[in-house]
Amino acid sequence: MEPLRRSPSPCPSSSPSTPPCEMFGHVGIAAVLDQLKIKAMKMGFEFNIMVVGQSGLGKSTMVNTLFKSKMWKTTVPGFVMPIPQTLQLHSVTHVIEEKGVKLKLTVTDTPGFGDQINNDRCWDPILGYINEQYERYLQEEILITRQRHIPDTRVHCCVYFVPPTGHCLRPLDIECLQRLCRTVNVVPVIARADSLTTEEREAFRRRIQQNMRVHGIDVYPQKSFDEDINDKILNSKIRDRIPFAVVGADREHLVNGRCVLGRQTKWGIIEVENMAHCEFPLLRDLLIRSHLQDLKDITHNVHYENYRVIRLNESHLLPRGPGWVNLAPASARQLTSPGPSKACRRARDSPEDGF
Repeated sequence: MEPLRRSPSPCPSSSPSTPPCEMFGHVGIAAVLDQLKIKAMKMGFEFNIMVVGQSGLGKSTMVNTLFKSKMWKTTVPGFVMPIPQTLQLHSVTHVIEEKGVKLKLTVTDTPGFGDQINNDRCWDPILGYINEQYERYLQEEILITRQRHIPDTRVHCCVYFVPPTGHCLRPLDIECLQRLCRTVNVVPVIARADSLTTEEREAFRRRIQQNMRVHGIDVYPQKSFDEDINDKILNSKIRDRIPFAVVGADREHLVNGRCVLGRQTKWGIIEVENMAHCEFPLLRDLLIRSHLQDLKDITHNVHYENYRVIRLNESHLLPRGPGWVNLAPASARQLTSPGPSKACRRARDSPEDGF
């Protein structure tokens, strides 16, 4: 039996100075992007946002303006709503669809925050709610038989409304922001910025930025999470403009033959999407158009991971099999305690951890 003869290669033998020839043409690896897009379109997206601030700062109106839908019912002019005696968080979930893309949006409001005479530890219900959502996700994640898609109720972004005093951050704002920024992505904004002149608004922004530097308040986007030079350039411009001076409005007005979202005053109409009037477009671009997925990634990889490390370090790993964890329910103190971020990193990087 004759040995098989190899057919001559159509390409000449390549020398060390010449690159090898390509034996095949287009493979189709680029189609992976199309597959991911189709799968994402089928599953949809989830985004959870929390608004924190005193009553009357336009939180509900701002949410309606961001997503151009009636997420919250605004109060009737002239009708005074009673201020809640206690801080009761209220969440509303809607599914918004745009060009075939479905977004499951959950908005959590904090009515009555900072409205009481005694505001001692008024941030505890907020921190407790945020950590409670981490706990729910963790309890589902550690199950031996768990769902294919774990419902994500974790807060991805907290928009903190600063009252337009024109001076600096109040002690209540400083205490609350110091705790929130360790637990969730915080984006501070100057509410009702139309009550300040352009010069007052800029001076107020610089004072707030100085307060945040002095008191170690690290708001989103954090410098330590810039991945490449493009992110660093973009995020540096955003950090220079934070806190954004915003104005909310959910009513349309006719200006020069076109319909615009704005507020009617006796001096004219304040257009919320006009950069000459306010910085609402910058806030919308940050939350929706450029950093929505990054907010979710940092929530999962940083804030939730810090919470998970603390909870698992407090529990005892039992030798009952791979991945078996006996995790006791979290106490009220654990849910309201922010936990230092340095300790979280130290616990995560320690080689003595059992996971």
